Amino acid sequence: MRKLFIAGALLFSLTSQAQKAKKAPKAADPKPFAATITPDDLKKHLYIVAGAEMEGRETATDGQKKAAAYIENHFKSLGLAPGNGSSYQQLYPVFQDSMVRAGLEVNGKSFEYNKDFSINFASAYTSTLFGGDVVFAGYGISDSTRDDYAGVNAKGKIVLVFAGTPPAQTGTTVRGRNPFAIQEAAQKNGAIAVLQVANGSPRRPGGNKGNMYVNGFRKTIYPNTFLISEEVAAAIMGADFNAAKEALKTGTTPAKVYSANVMLDFAKVTAQLNSSNVIGFMEGTDLKDEYVVISAHYDHLGKRDNVIYFGADDDGSGTTGLLDIAEAFVKAKAAGKGPRRSIIFITVSGEEKGLWGSAYYGDHPTYPLDKTTVDLNIDMIGRIDPKRKGDSTNYVYVVGDDKLSSDLKPISESVNNKYTKLELDYKYNDPKDTERIYYRSDHFNFARKGVPIIFYFNGTHADYHRPTDTPDKIDYVQMAKRAQLVFYTAWEMANRNDMLKRDIPLDAQFR
Repeated sequence: MRKLFIAGALLFSLTSQAQKAKKAPKAADPKPFAATITPDDLKKHLYIVAGAEMEGRETATDGQKKAAAYIENHFKSLGLAPGNGSSYQQLYPVFQDSMVRAGLEVNGKSFEYNKDFSINFASAYTSTLFGGDVVFAGYGISDSTRDDYAGVNAKGKIVLVFAGTPPAQTGTTVRGRNPFAIQEAAQKNGAIAVLQVANGSPRRPGGNKGNMYVNGFRKTIYPNTFLISEEVAAAIMGADFNAAKEALKTGTTPAKVYSANVMLDFAKVTAQLNSSNVIGFMEGTDLKDEYVVISAHYDHLGKRDNVIYFGADDDGSGTTGLLDIAEAFVKAKAAGKGPRRSIIFITVSGEEKGLWGSAYYGDHPTYPLDKTTVDLNIDMIGRIDPKRKGDSTNYVYVVGDDKLSSDLKPISESVNNKYTKLELDYKYNDPKDTERIYYRSDHFNFARKGVPIIFYFNGTHADYHRPTDTPDKIDYVQMAKRAQLVFYTAWEMANRNDMLKRDIPLDAQFR
């Protein structure tokens, strides 16, 4: 009986597998649909996305929102479903401070903002402080290697420190320090505010608005830190100032308390803005609960005064490439050749600020990341890298295809060899890459969650992050070919039987 049962079970299993194999649809030819990704289509989109009306698409500005509306309308016109519930846009908060007032007085003498002192809006809070004692604490370091607060009580007092790090001692090296280390040390020692002296301070005049940021609700509030000129420091320390400045060159000046009446005043208002990722969704067939993500960032640097940073290559090229890739998939589906897996077309904002939009999606995904087989990220595919050696008329830099899945690189190369025959250049895939390209675009926020990725990139050039990155300088023929490679790769990812293996440890990418 046992032998008969095993034989029967084996026969059932083989029959079941054969039936499943029969159910898998016959592979369609993607070439007719890839051919719809054309230089003319890409050019049409890019002259709008990177046009003057979009004002450089800076995150949380009207220009960015115009670009978001253009992308959303394109997704709607294609018949893609909204990718965030009933909405095409996934909003996330952005904060920006505006200064109301700033003042600094020493012993009744007023000093001038943007000449004698400045303050970082984002790390400061509204307050008016009157202090009668100021603690001089060298470089303001207080850790296991050095304590500039030794011998003084800074609790409840204003602290004065010099910018920089102490000179290296014999047989030692100066360590790089966390930019918040001075504030952390001051807080640990009970200081209520920090005055930091720097040559040529402030380095450049600041406006009344601070930089945007997304961490509006902080777990730690640091003491307000004023960057001050040497004149302000001398008004507090008197004749000791020059001696202390010289002594710090050898790193041996002791802490000291100075009696000085100091008033520090700062007030701001904080606006809660918002930005968005724009997400279009195409449902798959028999594997519709698994996903392929195609991503690009649509934001850029905006305007500086009246000068527009158009961002045609960075990343208007990736954005418009994604729009045409989406259209090619829609045409395939209309012809009865739709993808087995569902496809998420996501254009993110905030990349130029610090990968904000993709980080928000990574932490608040609208579709499960454990069911996302791959992210194909497109960031700059419209130009040629003048530093590249050899033939630059038929290449693309490929980054990250070997970082999380041993499946991905062979598939990527096979697809390219079969269809586009671009030279896949792995220059920036080297872990020792000094430009750290792998960490600098939105694919990274998928990779950190364990999703295998490929990042497509043409390299930088003289117009990178300049107002001269304009649509007339794009190589649309090469851009179309690169976009077609992404389409073919996505096609393979969407239609193969299995999701990509995740067989390379996540921490391996950080080694």
